[in-house]
Amino acid sequence: MAKTQDFTAMMKDFMGAFPVDTKAMEDVFKNTAALNEKLSAVALDAAGKSAEISNKWTKETLSKLGTVSKVQEDPADYAKVATDFASASAEVAAENMAAFAEIAKKVQMDTVELMMAAGKDATEEASAAVKKATADVTTAAKKAAAK
Repeated sequence: MAKTQDFTAMMKDFMGAFPVDTKAMEDVFKNTAALNEKLSAVALDAAGKSAEISNKWTKETLSKLGTVSKVQEDPADYAKVATDFASASAEVAAENMAAFAEIAKKVQMDTVELMMAAGKDATEEASAAVKKATADVTTAAKKAAAK
């Protein structure tokens, strides 16, 4: 009578010959978390600066509204005050929009820099992982061939 082969033992041997390196996955997770931390820092810094600009802009607008709301002696003075307010508001808006643009530009530059660094690191890690995997598979294949 023919003896059936034990496939469980054969699969254990096969899987044992090609070990899975979980350290690579742990490294990917850690690197991703570190990158996310850096990107979050960039975003939070930009949000803080944007809030400061908005706050300053609001305070300036409110202080200028104080002069608009004052009683004028001549009706023509109301038109002059409104014109001055509109002119000053346009000037402040232009300055603040330029400040927001600078923040956006810095965020873009920092993000590109982080992504390029992450890409370089990922390439180096992938290359090292492939070399290690190739060496492990070659060793396992030699062991399997020797049995």
